Amino acid sequence: MIEHYFDCPHCWENQLKMIDSSVNHQNFIEDCQICCNPLEFEFIIQENTLQSFSVISIEQ
Repeated sequence: MIEHYFDCPHCWENQLKMIDSSVNHQNFIEDCQICCNPLEFEFIIQENTLQSFSVISIEQ
């Protein structure tokens, strides 16, 4: 697992995201742990290193 901190684009709270490094490309939707608004995550892992990370708000 890889630890990565990010700021929620809704509430701007800094949060920890645990990333499974066994899957090279991941894209999923998950609610913010603080404000419960939906977020779309996308990241790329290469050689057990986080290469790209993005989180965008999904407007309700």
